[in-house]
Amino acid sequence: MTTPAIDVRSLRFAAAGRTILDEITFHVGAGEIVGLLGPNGAGKTTTIESIEGYRVPTSGDVTVLGLNPLTDRTALADRWGVMPQEGGLPMGLTVIEAIELFVGLHQSSTSPDSLIDLCGLDSVRTRRWRGMSGGEQQRLNLALALSGGSDVLLLDEPTAALDAQGRERVLDVIRARADAGTAVLITTHNYADVERVADRAVVLDHGRVVVSGSVAELTGGQPHIRFAAAAALDAKDLSALLDADVTEQSAGHYQVDAEPTPARMAAITSWLAEQGEVASTMEAGRRSLEELMLGLESGARAPHTDKHGDELTDGTSS
Repeated sequence: MTTPAIDVRSLRFAAAGRTILDEITFHVGAGEIVGLLGPNGAGKTTTIESIEGYRVPTSGDVTVLGLNPLTDRTALADRWGVMPQEGGLPMGLTVIEAIELFVGLHQSSTSPDSLIDLCGLDSVRTRRWRGMSGGEQQRLNLALALSGGSDVLLLDEPTAALDAQGRERVLDVIRARADAGTAVLITTHNYADVERVADRAVVLDHGRVVVSGSVAELTGGQPHIRFAAAAALDAKDLSALLDADVTEQSAGHYQVDAEPTPARMAAITSWLAEQGEVASTMEAGRRSLEELMLGLESGARAPHTDKHGDELTDGTSS
């Protein structure tokens, strides 16, 4: 079995009498993007800082490219790129100066001009850090992370403060790096980003892995049809007709937990007509990661299984 690029095993971290990470285990393979998700206080930052070698675990093991990030930082320095959630540079440093500095520190063969072009910074190449917008600073932080090695990328909220165009550009860069063989770990609250580029997701809650699996598995488990009509309709007959649960999610907004086939869509329209109603909206889809996260936060933790048949929700181990 190929050794994972990032391997976290039974990681535990406790401080001030409080357990922050409780025996978490996951991995990231070469050429794979994994999203590390969870509500505030779940332990994401502590996890990624442990992987970066900034925190000493209470117990457990972390390896990056087979090396210990605590003791082998020099060996890892030119093989990984790190993008912290809150970066910062000397206020008077320009974009090109910052990138040239980092390329030099990493002794990288990467051209500073290529990073400027890749991250869309050409129009601000001579602008100083203090004069840049939040989105421009974020794209510069990504360029600085890319100036290091190409084996591993650790990205904390990489699309924060970006407009839609900048966000798409950054996600395209991240996906291209993974396609070229880089292992990428992303922490983010933007679940749509994870759906867009990630292969797998690992969800933390109260310091434990509660869900992990491919994005397709985690979002594909609950197909549904949603429609809006008059409030308080008695949908028992519709449930029987569709052989599926129909619930009123909020006043006048209904959800059918079933595959959105043309026949079911037509049956809903016909049933509404019999009630003298017309659907003002109707949509078909599958559960999003955001819906999954909301369900977890509300305590609705339904089990999922991966392609090997292993349960993806656990709560006691991972």
